[in-house]
Parts: sequence; C-alpha cells; structure tokens
Amino acid sequence: MSERLLYEGKAKRIFATDEEGVLLHRYKDDATAFNAQKRGSWVGKGRTNATMSAALFKFLESRGVATHFIEQVDDETIKTKKLQMLPVEVIVRNVAAGSLAKRLGYEEGTPLKSTIIELCYKSDELGDPMFNWYHFREVGVADEELKRCEEIGLGVNELLYPFFDEKGVLLVDFKIEVGRDEGGELMLADEISPDTCRFWDKESGEKLDKDRFRQDMGGVEQAYEEMLRRVTHMGPMGTME
Repeated sequence: MSERLLYEGKAKRIFATDEEGVLLHRYKDDATAFNAQKRGSWVGKGRTNATMSAALFKFLESRGVATHFIEQVDDETIKTKKLQMLPVEVIVRNVAAGSLAKRLGYEEGTPLKSTIIELCYKSDELGDPMFNWYHFREVGVADEELKRCEEIGLGVNELLYPFFDEKGVLLVDFKIEVGRDEGGELMLADEISPDTCRFWDKESGEKLDKDRFRQDMGGVEQAYEEMLRRVTHMGPMGTME
C-alpha cells in the first residue's frame, strides 16, 4: 500500500493511501504537553495509543457508535475512513480535575453532580480555546453539528464509564473529535488513549495517563502499559494473558 504524508501532529502522522477515502494514522512515541512547550518520548507509547484506540473503537462500534476506525494495520498504525473534521474538541468530564477543578475552585477528585461537556475550538495557533455556541456560530459551526458532538460525547461516556469501571479504572474525563463521512454522517474520530483521557486507579487513586508526564510524576511508561493491559489483556511484550 502506497502512503503519502498529509499531516504530522504532536503525537501521530496521518497518511493518504491508494485506497480512496482511507487514511493511515501512525502513532509516535513522542509526547508533548502545555501546547508543545514540554516535550518527551518513551518506547512503546505509539503502540499503546494505537492498540488501545483500536480496541476501544471496536468496542464502541459493537455497541452501535459510528467511528472512523477500519482496522489496526500494525502495532503503531490504524486504518480509518477519511472524514471532514469539525474544528471542535469535545471534552467530557465526570470528576473535577485539571483546568475544570481550577475554574470551579474544586479540589481535584471532586465528583461532579452530573457529567459536564465542554467544547473547544481546535486551533493550535489559538491554544484550543473553550467556545460557547455563539462563538462557534461566528466561525461557521452549525448548531446541529454542536448538538451532535455533545450527543456523541455523552453516548461514548455512557459506554466507556462502566467499561473502565469493570477494569478497576475511574474515567475522570476524556477528549474526542468528530468528523463527517462522505454520506454526511457525523462520527467519532481521533483516538481514545492515555493521551486523551484521565484514568485513575479506583482503589489507589494512582494516575494512569498523560498527567504523569505533565506533572513529572515518573512511571509514565509503566502507566501506559498498565492501561493497555487492562483494556486488551495484553502482557508487556504484546502476548495474550
């Protein structure tokens, strides 16, 4: 299969293929935080994010959620449908953490009365600012698109929260993106990984996500491997347990 680089982001490269309407997402071992002001890398990060995203997309598809996922090609690469992406990041929060805890003046870890949805304008130049619907209308995003983004976010949360709960993990919050296929359907895209979610061990409260990198906590590689193991039941070398 021929490949042509379309885009290189902080954590992955996206390639066009000789299959019409099909892309390859190849995940890197690189890590960034604070709008790429902090950088690092560790062996196996790309494998974790690709394999975990593939497993979770397949799980969600089996429960009726439309996604861009087609198949996993190798340890670091997934094949997806080509979508017209909305310039919207959908953040779904179950527990106060990160910027939300600061904004509300809550202690981190405070359970929320109900799930909170935040919508951010996807723009590296502007730092992905939080927008309300009035702002999105100004930049050309339709109300029905925003409504569907929120519906997809809440629907994914209803499935993933109990999924992770059964694996001893609290799904604190997560970020997703949404795109439109050739038929006009809006669907889940991007990835679901420790880069885009906050995962806390239910018993110990240990963080098993990118916050370990952001906050210089150490044990980042082990945390990512542990989340991969819990999601896929894979051992550290990729063998089935």
